[in-house]
Amino acid sequence: MKAALFDRIGAPLVVGDVDDPKPQRGQLLLKVCRCGICGSDLHMTAEEVFGVRKGDVLGHEFSGEVVEIGGEAGGLKVGDHVSVAPMRGCGHCPSCLRGEPAWCEKMTLIGGGYAQYAAVDASQCRRLPWGISPADGALAEPLAVALHGITQSGLKPGDTVLIVGAGAIGLAVAFWARRQGARKVVLADLSDLQAQRAMALGATGFVVSHDDIAVQAAAACDGRPDIVFECVGRPGMIDHCISLVRQRGKIVVLGLCTAVDHMDSFRAISKEVTIVMSVFFNMHEFATAIDALDSGRFTPQNLISDVVGLGDMPMAFEALRKRTTQCKVLIDPFGK
Repeated sequence: MKAALFDRIGAPLVVGDVDDPKPQRGQLLLKVCRCGICGSDLHMTAEEVFGVRKGDVLGHEFSGEVVEIGGEAGGLKVGDHVSVAPMRGCGHCPSCLRGEPAWCEKMTLIGGGYAQYAAVDASQCRRLPWGISPADGALAEPLAVALHGITQSGLKPGDTVLIVGAGAIGLAVAFWARRQGARKVVLADLSDLQAQRAMALGATGFVVSHDDIAVQAAAACDGRPDIVFECVGRPGMIDHCISLVRQRGKIVVLGLCTAVDHMDSFRAISKEVTIVMSVFFNMHEFATAIDALDSGRFTPQNLISDVVGLGDMPMAFEALRKRTTQCKVLIDPFGK
C-alpha cells in the first residue's frame, strides 16, 4: 500500500510503498476513506520530544471501511463505515469500561491514517449512522476534542464565550458553544482569514487581535466573557487569556504547548480565575460528535477547506505551518 512516512525532524513526509497491515485478534483492517491533517502532527514532525521514528505513519483523525476482521469485532462487520478514536486502552480497567481509554494506564496513541489501509482495535471504532458519509467521518475526532473542552468548561446556556485561536479546534469549539446555548460566541485571531468560516460554524463575532484586544473582545461579548478557550498553544497564551476573562471566570486550555510557560499568578488569583486543562475525550463524546455530523443550521463540515490525495499530501502538510485560508485539510488516500 501507499503511505506518507515520517523521515526526520524538520523534513517533509515521504510517500512510499509499505506492507499492508495485518489485523490481530480483536482488530479491524480498514480501507482509509479520509484522514485529517492535525496541528499536533505538525508538532510531532518538528519537535523531538514526541519520539516519532523514521518510517512511522502518522494521522489519527480518520474514517474507513471495514475490509477484514481479526476475530471478535464488537458487532462490526465487513462493509461497515466507521470513525476511529486514536486512543487504545487495555479494554478491561475501570477507565476503559467507563468509555475513557485516554485515562487507561496502558493507553497508547495510534496513527496510521496517512495510508491506504490501517489496522485498529474494534473498540476504537464507532459505526457511522446511515446518512453520514465516511468522507465526513474523519471530523469526529477533532469535534470530540472540542466537545470535551466544552464539557470541561461547564458552559451553561446564556454564557458568553471567547475563543482565542481560529484554527480547526477553536472553530469546532465555536460550533459546540453555539449548539449548547452560549449567548455570545466570539473568536479572536491574528488575522480575519477564518472569519467567514467562523460565522458559518455558529460564531456571533470575530475580532482581530491588536493591542486593544481586551476592549474589542469585551465589546463583542457584551462585557468580559464568562469563559475563554485557549486554542493556540504557545507560551504566554494562558496569561493572555487571564487578562481577557471576567473576574471569577474560567480559562479552558486546549492548545498544545510543549514549551515551558509562565503566567502572572497574582493577576490570576486576584481575579479568582479557574484554569482547566482539556485533552482527548471519552467515547461517549466521540459518539456525540459523530451524531453532530448530521447537523442542522450550523454544520461541522464547514471546517473542511480542501481534500488532497497522498501524492499532494506532503506539500499540503508543510503549507499548513503558515497561516492561510486553509482549515481542516483531509487526505483521500485513494484520490489523485
